[in-house]
Amino acid sequence: MSEGQTFDGMESWLPWLSGDDHLLTDLLPARSQVLLLEPRRLRDRAGDLLADEDALAGVLAGTWGAEPDALARLTLNFDRLLSNSKAMVTNILGSPDRPETLHFAASAFDPVVGDSEALADRVRQLRNSGVRVVVAAEGPASARRLSEVLTNESIDAPYLEVPLVTAGAVSVVVAPIERGVVSVASGIALIAEADLSGRRRVHRKARGARRAADYYDDLKVGDYVVHQVHGVGRFEGMGKRSIGGVERDYLMLAYRGSDRLYVPTDQISTVRRYTGGDSPSLSRMGGAEWQKTRSKVRNAVAAIAAELVTLYRTRLATPGHAFGPDTPWQREMEDAFPYEETPDQMQAIIEVKEDMERSTPMDRLVCGDVGYGKTEIAIRAAFKAVQEGKQVGVLVPTTLLANQHGETFRERFSGFPVRVEVLSRFLTTKEQNVVIEGVTTGQVDIVIGTHRLLSEDLAFKDLGLLIIDEEQRFGVEHKEKIKHLRAHVDVLTLSATPIPRTLEMSLTGIRDLSLVQTPPEERQPILTYVGEYDERAVSEAIRRELLREGQVFYVHNRVNDIDHVAEQIRELVPEARVVIAHGQMDEGLLERTVIDFADRKSDVLVCTTIVESGLDLPMANTLVVDRADLLGLAQLYQLRGRVGRRGHRAYAYLLHPRDKVLSEEAYERLKAIGEFTDLGSGFKLAMRDLEIRGAGNMLGGAQSGHIAAVGFDLYCELVTEAVSELKGERIEQPFEVVLDLPADAHLPRDYVERDDVRMEAYRRLAGVESPQDVDDIEAEWLDRYGPPPAAADALLDAARLRAECVRLRISNVSIMRTTARLVGLSLPESRKVRLTRLAPKSIAKDSEVVIPLDAAPNRVVAALTALLLELIPPEDAAAKS
Repeated sequence: MSEGQTFDGMESWLPWLSGDDHLLTDLLPARSQVLLLEPRRLRDRAGDLLADEDALAGVLAGTWGAEPDALARLTLNFDRLLSNSKAMVTNILGSPDRPETLHFAASAFDPVVGDSEALADRVRQLRNSGVRVVVAAEGPASARRLSEVLTNESIDAPYLEVPLVTAGAVSVVVAPIERGVVSVASGIALIAEADLSGRRRVHRKARGARRAADYYDDLKVGDYVVHQVHGVGRFEGMGKRSIGGVERDYLMLAYRGSDRLYVPTDQISTVRRYTGGDSPSLSRMGGAEWQKTRSKVRNAVAAIAAELVTLYRTRLATPGHAFGPDTPWQREMEDAFPYEETPDQMQAIIEVKEDMERSTPMDRLVCGDVGYGKTEIAIRAAFKAVQEGKQVGVLVPTTLLANQHGETFRERFSGFPVRVEVLSRFLTTKEQNVVIEGVTTGQVDIVIGTHRLLSEDLAFKDLGLLIIDEEQRFGVEHKEKIKHLRAHVDVLTLSATPIPRTLEMSLTGIRDLSLVQTPPEERQPILTYVGEYDERAVSEAIRRELLREGQVFYVHNRVNDIDHVAEQIRELVPEARVVIAHGQMDEGLLERTVIDFADRKSDVLVCTTIVESGLDLPMANTLVVDRADLLGLAQLYQLRGRVGRRGHRAYAYLLHPRDKVLSEEAYERLKAIGEFTDLGSGFKLAMRDLEIRGAGNMLGGAQSGHIAAVGFDLYCELVTEAVSELKGERIEQPFEVVLDLPADAHLPRDYVERDDVRMEAYRRLAGVESPQDVDDIEAEWLDRYGPPPAAADALLDAARLRAECVRLRISNVSIMRTTARLVGLSLPESRKVRLTRLAPKSIAKDSEVVIPLDAAPNRVVAALTALLLELIPPEDAAAKS
């Protein structure tokens, strides 16, 4: 914090940093209004929180020797809050007879999707009835468009920051309204943008980027990067430059010698984070060295490409089962899912089903964090296979995970004639034989198990789908058997941290890849502490969890002294009920211990990494790993994913011995796991693992030098190009658009302060495919930062125009005052006639169009985008004919 950095949970330190006791309401603007819903319940909840805080203060006093009264703590003076002039007290279930009860008679606004005339008629009716009409848009651009639509229908509807208060007035504002409502009695009508577009805004905490590579492209000052044209450089931060009176943001890259490259943010996609092991040599700008390096690597990957193409062609040539479309039972089962699917999860489900309905065997990797809904994707695929009489094998790395999946599958398929069995060492030999016989005769539809499923004595009657959970956890022998199965049946692989070889095949298109990067709605990042082992810190962490009636995983990955460690925990925290679990225990005892822990009959589970996958316990929200330096990055990540699975704030303490010097690899692993605490970091960690362990160790020494020369990302691109050439496919190059616009277009630092967040915003804008994508980004900015300033508005307008230029293959746009010159746009006669009607003084040549725009200088870019959309609508199949 002393360095000005922010992190999740930093608000917990406020009492130690400030002696002043402020209410949040004291810091709000003078005109702010605070609504207190159900104050009695709020007061009770505040009392509970303060009681927990007092209890924790007592624990800290015993641990650190401080008096509870001397500990700084936040207080919530509820009476002071109630008496605040900004506060409005509201009871939703108030008594209708009390004089202060407000009666609000209202009805929903009937949507008028895509019909401006119908909208105008409705607004006129309301206005003529003396009702104030407020149209609520999702962003400034939408507000301006809606204002123009109503103005064109002869309705005065200005876009205002504050709506008009006079009766019969119509105004357009920016406000997050989901649905419209009309109250004639109160004289107010709210119309939501979704009532006019039919598109409900989806609120989500984070949005995944489009490219797989973006997930490990987070740049920090000093990171090595790869520029497509100039090669390996070093990122030196973001800077602002003014050229021709126009101010823009740039990425600053350093090259060999004193060379510097300033990359405009609209070209941010040309820069990638370097991943490839040790620190690379910087390239020289402007020389032929980088092009020679690229050519050398391109030639070297030919053999790799040939091997991958052989695998691809074998897969295509192998006949597979083409599953039919979803059945009514499928839809009924899916509708019973108790949660709302995240956008990424839904997209992955669609992709898996499309693969299954093809006649070639599916080979898809679904990569998503622990708890992000990969199991539900597998469940829906399995049910689809069973609907056509096919069997499903689910291969998992641990017995505990097999049991967990067994319970989940049975629960989801209850009410349907689907037999699910688990084959694990928890079963007796007789019970195992019954399951094996059921699989052989076809009576078992879905069997879930560890590598026992790959045994010679188990033969499926009609296997149609193999689901593999965490493939990297299986050994070489098991992978060979999986490889044999993969050629003949549909295969769905699930992973939180895929091994780079799997990544390579996925990124180069040999295996299909689905990324599930959107966290469940209530999930919070896990607060991660990496440091030296300290008994006081461990006891405090456990007591803190017990105070909120939670449970603790304590991971000690050595069986020979795990009993001694458990006894230490009992001495440190006598009030805790401590139990032990490890893989060498009697199967029955292990199962009972885990079930009892799940039933909250114990508080602390001292265990080995057997819990790395397979336990979904909502009350276990603290993890302690006492020798984190001995575990791999993927293991640490999986372990951390065991906590924080139900929306509770979770804590992970990854510790190493105080008196032991860490190896370089262990240090880098712990540094990485501490750095990647954001939700959805599994993909990034897989790439960091490649850096720490080196490409040669992961992908073979023959290619490691080439990867080090150009970075893993560009290496995969070159392999992809070589694969496409061997397959006879046309290599589609990104369409480049040059915009010369007379406006400051950037994200001001006083609007979005952090460079990493600004860079993410620039990267998203560079990847948009339609003006609607930009509208979504604008709505998100409005929600997070408030109304965009003029420079940010200009940036959004430029992104919308760029998306239209890519669609219409316009290579260059320059605007001088109110005249636009477009290069690359060829119009047939019918379009020229329409252009003349839209902009009477336009000039259209063979591949160049000059358009005078009737708009204010700050609206010229938006006006040009709107004209192009009207001139050649997206749905027009003859756009370039």
